[in-house]
Amino acid sequence: MQVVFHMGVHGTDGDRLLKTLLKNRNTLRRSGTEVITPNRHRGLFEEALKSLNGGTATPEMEQIILDAILDSDDPKRVVMSTPTFMGAPGRTVGREGLYPQMGMRAAALSRLLPSARTEFFVALRNPATLLAEVLPQFSGGGYDDLMQGCHPLQLRWRTTIQNLVRAAQGRRIVLWCHEDVALIWPEVVRLVGALPADVPLTGSLVYLNDILGEPGIARLRDATEGRDQMSVSQRREVYGKVLATHALAGTLDQVVDLPGWDQELVDQVTATYRADVAEIAVLPGVEFILP
Repeated sequence: MQVVFHMGVHGTDGDRLLKTLLKNRNTLRRSGTEVITPNRHRGLFEEALKSLNGGTATPEMEQIILDAILDSDDPKRVVMSTPTFMGAPGRTVGREGLYPQMGMRAAALSRLLPSARTEFFVALRNPATLLAEVLPQFSGGGYDDLMQGCHPLQLRWRTTIQNLVRAAQGRRIVLWCHEDVALIWPEVVRLVGALPADVPLTGSLVYLNDILGEPGIARLRDATEGRDQMSVSQRREVYGKVLATHALAGTLDQVVDLPGWDQELVDQVTATYRADVAEIAVLPGVEFILP
């Protein structure tokens, strides 16, 4: 059995992936994939991890967990999606940098279901806009409390993903950039759910709906009408052109209003993020969904 943990991160997907998978639940079930909603595992996993205290579930404990979360008897693939796999928004930054506990968390989740072939799916995001998104959700204090003494230029995805690869010990890791998601969303959903390219997908425009609005979506449908056999690259080209000309005002830009940040710092963090992504994309042990 394959078990997929979509680990977020905060400020990227929200619950869009989960909702899209649920819209395709019947199709997924026919291919042996079961989607588990967070209410089925929330609390259960935390209690199990606490009781294991770094150990590995016994076959008996693993079966109890599977009986509690599964509806079907013997699914080939089980998918779970929630940013809470990474904890509360306050876990975004640690003294060591960006998501310092990601690798440890992934390893712990794997030990809950040790007989399964575990996979991890993670969206990356520019730390500048990530912090701007997370800070209003942070209930533990203000900006300084969130940062825990970490300088913005220490927020390196490179280090985080290197730690994740080491902790995963050969397990599948699939990554993408949140900034690209409007163009690559169908591929993300298909990879998570193991849906072949020729199987119809419901909800493939969820991000584009938010960015384009009804007039832009109408333009997109006109541009793709009669082109059912488009390749991935052809579809992305069409989507990119419509996004460039019909995106709603303000949907492709985000104001970064953080204490002590100026445009120069935003540019530095952004440049570092792009350099990290280029390095991560060719990292052994990583599958990277590029636009």
